[in-house]
Amino acid sequence: MFYKLYKSFEKWSFPVFWSDVKAASTISILLFFTIFSFFIYYQVFIDRYTHLSDSNFEIYIFFAITAIMNYFLFYKNKKWKKIIKEFDQLPQKTNRIGSVLVILFLILVMGNFGFTIYMLSQIDWSLYR
Repeated sequence: MFYKLYKSFEKWSFPVFWSDVKAASTISILLFFTIFSFFIYYQVFIDRYTHLSDSNFEIYIFFAITAIMNYFLFYKNKKWKKIIKEFDQLPQKTNRIGSVLVILFLILVMGNFGFTIYMLSQIDWSLYR
């Protein structure tokens, strides 16, 4: 996924620098959407009285953990350059299949997050506060 996002940012974004940071940030945002969706599912189906703390400290912890994870996965020893070099050597057919899978995954995550937001909007929260 990092490779496809990187190549997309290289091709389509302006300005064309920091594509590695943009790709890693996009992965972090998708991870946030996925984890937050599970929290919403829990809140809607299991315990509607659950909520994040007033200080939203959990979100800050999540972003810190994600930043540390990105550092070790992509930036330590410039691993992101090795990933790009390795995937550049793959056949074009394999890269096309990867592109389709990444697009489907992006649609799935974004659709899932949109659906969870819709589910939240259908609840009368005045009964639970």
